[in-house]
Amino acid sequence: MANSNTTREIETLAAEIGENIYIDVAKWHLYLTEAHLHTKVAEQVYPLIENDELSEDEILSILRSIKVPLGGGKLEVSLLELLPIQCQTSLIELLEEYQRNQ
Repeated sequence: MANSNTTREIETLAAEIGENIYIDVAKWHLYLTEAHLHTKVAEQVYPLIENDELSEDEILSILRSIKVPLGGGKLEVSLLELLPIQCQTSLIELLEEYQRNQ
């Protein structure tokens, strides 16, 4: 049962991330749901929330480690580089709020 609850929590978190956080490509806003990155982010940050280890440095490290393929995979850029500063801040605030409401 706990595994089912964790999966549900990750899906809920992923939905929030996907609807509110976007990457900026040539001034186009591509929300993480549309880019199919929301679940990957949620899966990687959820253990920090669950273990009460959430910190800005950890979040930025995770975003830095997620590579986004561009040009059919000819180039990979870290997700951190594609998120505008306001989205990085919004993501941190969203995660902190999510943790408080746990």
